[in-house]
Amino acid sequence: MGLKSVVSEGRQIELAIELIRLGARLQVLESETSLSRERLLRLYKEVKGASPPKGMLPFSTDWFITWQPNIHASLFMEIHRYVVVHGDLGGIRATISAYRLYLEHARLQQLEALMSFTRAWTLVRFFDSKLLTSAPCTSCGGNFVVHALDLNKDYVCGLCVPPSRAGKSLKWQRAAA
Repeated sequence: MGLKSVVSEGRQIELAIELIRLGARLQVLESETSLSRERLLRLYKEVKGASPPKGMLPFSTDWFITWQPNIHASLFMEIHRYVVVHGDLGGIRATISAYRLYLEHARLQQLEALMSFTRAWTLVRFFDSKLLTSAPCTSCGGNFVVHALDLNKDYVCGLCVPPSRAGKSLKWQRAAA
């Protein structure tokens, strides 16, 4: 093994550790690094102290369209777009940077970050494959995540016209009582 491949493997390990710390699922690690599944499993256990969660990755675009997830997904994609254009980043590095900024924004606004890293990564892939896109709200002008094949000419976002039960969770009802 030459010096170049050792350096490359070291970068792959650093990337894998960074992704694990952000909460990436094993399938994301396999897709974004060239490390073997066995190596990733050992690394995951070493970093997290537990085996990675089992199960499939999110595969439906519908989660990103529902009311609250849509607001978070739209925020994340605007941050991602900014990072790509102004930060001169692409690929997984842009996703990592955008996700960190999304988490920071949620923390500063005292919001629960609804999007996991894996969902954010999946969202970027849905945009890349043209399953999802963004459309401007005709009321506030913000860009929001929509299905690419929907008719979005007169789109109004969920912030301008929230659903009737928006914010009426059990937790909210208890706090109001």
